[in-house]
Amino acid sequence: MSASSHAAHASHKLSSLLGNAYRTRAAVAVPGELEPDDAESAYVVQRQLLDEIDSAAGGWKIGAKSAAGPIQGAPLPVDGIYRSHAVLDRKHFPVVGLELEIAFTFGREFMPADAAISDPEIIASLQTMLASIEIVSSRLAGWPHVPALTQLADLQNHGALIVGDAVDYHAAFPFQNPRLRLAIGETEIFNGSGSNPAGDPRRLLPWLVRHCIARGMPLPAGSILTTGSYTGIHFPAQAGVVSGEIDGLPPILFSLV
Repeated sequence: MSASSHAAHASHKLSSLLGNAYRTRAAVAVPGELEPDDAESAYVVQRQLLDEIDSAAGGWKIGAKSAAGPIQGAPLPVDGIYRSHAVLDRKHFPVVGLELEIAFTFGREFMPADAAISDPEIIASLQTMLASIEIVSSRLAGWPHVPALTQLADLQNHGALIVGDAVDYHAAFPFQNPRLRLAIGETEIFNGSGSNPAGDPRRLLPWLVRHCIARGMPLPAGSILTTGSYTGIHFPAQAGVVSGEIDGLPPILFSLV
């Protein structure tokens, strides 16, 4: 078997393994020979995983570990995006972490033919912004002590996304240090001025547009683009009503049962 054939076989095996774990809400061990060799291989598995679970991308998660660091992303299955006041069963997730984030939508579709578009044109296409809470989860046994590229293939540890109501995008919003609060039941998780490790999260958006264009993937108008945690990650020990507030954006409320 050629190296390219071996890589293709491994990516299909890994996407099948992760797809079955996604459907059965289980955690699986990934054999070493199926681990992606590089980020591009992990991104191939992401797309195959959506096919495995018979889902389309309703949005993306994007992020970076520092203000100048490399950017990564993953498509979000459309059936895992919920509106405020949803009820989610924590048993459906092998692990549950909570992150309060800011998400955006574009008012136009980006297509592979848009390869020459500039960063200012991309930012000028922003239409709305909204608060979001990501449920960080994993289908990987032993997480988080598993290879980073395998985590990237596994939709970058995505479980679900709950979104608040959207408001019109305004460039003067304090994206660097908004005031916010996150709580579950009577337990306050975060209350104060938050920061995103990526810095201004809008810097992530041109990367995503070009990521999709380079792979021949349309990015439809209205896709939910969530851009990383302002609160760090919190692993709740109990069920309860989760509430998230970012000053200037409508709040989020959902039940974790």
